Amino acid sequence: MIKLKKIGLLTSGGDSPGMNPCIRAVFREAAQHGIQVMGIRRGFAGLLDNDMFEMNSNHVSGIIQKGGTILLTARCEEFKYEEAQKEAINNLVKNECDALIVIGGDGSFHGAQALAGRGLDVIGIPGSIDNDIYGSDMSLGVDTAMNNIIEAVDKIKDTASSHERTFIIETMGRGSGYLALMSAIATGAEAAIIPEVKYDLEKIAARIKERYKQGKVSNIIIVAEGASTAYQVARQLSKIAGIVSKITVLGHLQRGGSPSGYDRTLASRLGSAAVLKLLEGYSGCMVGLVKGEIKVTTFENVFNNKRELGPRMIELAEVLGK
Repeated sequence: MIKLKKIGLLTSGGDSPGMNPCIRAVFREAAQHGIQVMGIRRGFAGLLDNDMFEMNSNHVSGIIQKGGTILLTARCEEFKYEEAQKEAINNLVKNECDALIVIGGDGSFHGAQALAGRGLDVIGIPGSIDNDIYGSDMSLGVDTAMNNIIEAVDKIKDTASSHERTFIIETMGRGSGYLALMSAIATGAEAAIIPEVKYDLEKIAARIKERYKQGKVSNIIIVAEGASTAYQVARQLSKIAGIVSKITVLGHLQRGGSPSGYDRTLASRLGSAAVLKLLEGYSGCMVGLVKGEIKVTTFENVFNNKRELGPRMIELAEVLGK
């Protein structure tokens, strides 16, 4: 094992439930090995502003059940430039940080890779509720977000049944339809519209019409934002088949709330593993969950591969929605 005295820790990009339990795990594992942790506020923007503080046990006490991130987060477009990256390295050196752990998504990992390319030891932890990061079966916050969607859809179905309406519910998922697909299966939705599959609204409209003829009093369609918008789908269904729809855009509600038990456990495992992998000499890579085990994937492989939805799950959603 290599020796580390101090590591930097930041959360970047969109927040996700599970970031706080992960921060806690990083601090606890680091403390176990006599390593100090410098918390960096507001992600890479805070790193450029040298907005750092030495963490202690009080900072992580009582945060395992909290959503969001105590380190705050922000997007930082200027970090793509060489001068900003050099400034980040200088600030880490000033604060005597030997390494950096980055909790975030694809954009955050590009920033992490840039720093690794400049000689800094960097490990990433996947925190994207879209679950679109290659190298991990699940990212932080995905399970909580899906539970939030399921809870909302279950409540919407009550009023949909009362008023004999079709409801179109828009979820997050710009490049991945994971949340929309899995929540459609879990809630018994009639259709999931996702970016991975070309959708046929005429077919969906015919299915809804047939449902009404059979006495079905409500229908639910879940749309991933990367495939379309709820408003566009509603307008097209009205034009195609005269179907009147109600729209719900869940938005940031999906990110909120206390992390689920699964996310707390996953965050704890990944946070601990990130510290241990740094001590083993790993850098320029991400720790992720693969078939129940914690595995390491280089940033290069993360970027050059796409996390695919299993075809069987797509088929299952189609079968169950009929």
